[in-house]
Amino acid sequence: MAKIRRNEKREMPALNTSSLPDIIFMLLFFFMSVTSMKEANMKVQFTNPSATELTKIENKSLVRYIYVGTPTSEFRKQYGAETRVQLDDAFAEVSEIGAFIVNERSAMKEQDQGLMTVSIKADKETRMGVIADIKQELRRVSALKISYAATQRTSF
Repeated sequence: MAKIRRNEKREMPALNTSSLPDIIFMLLFFFMSVTSMKEANMKVQFTNPSATELTKIENKSLVRYIYVGTPTSEFRKQYGAETRVQLDDAFAEVSEIGAFIVNERSAMKEQDQGLMTVSIKADKETRMGVIADIKQELRRVSALKISYAATQRTSF
């Protein structure tokens, strides 16, 4: 017959950690797939103009952005309150846009270079002369696919 020993102290079995790396990698892949990276630190502030006929850009990896607006409050002392152009994370002159587009185009795959779109995110108070200068510079480097960022207008 079996003898039951209640007075003996048993040791707790060791915790099985063999599945721990699998769980960690699952969490890592989950966060990598659902996290989006911030594209640029905004140094200019802008309010998109409103429009009625809008289309959504399908492949955003082929879009390069040009931000146009007044500098934010932290940069106003250094750059003033006039309209400035931002490319990636730095202020730029209109004459530097061509070199920026050429560099961005050369960094893309060869089959995607012709599909690159330049999106201009400009403040609604920006003078049209600045936009025309940007368009001229884009035309000079054959960046002819241009889109303008806007918000949907709800009423006419």
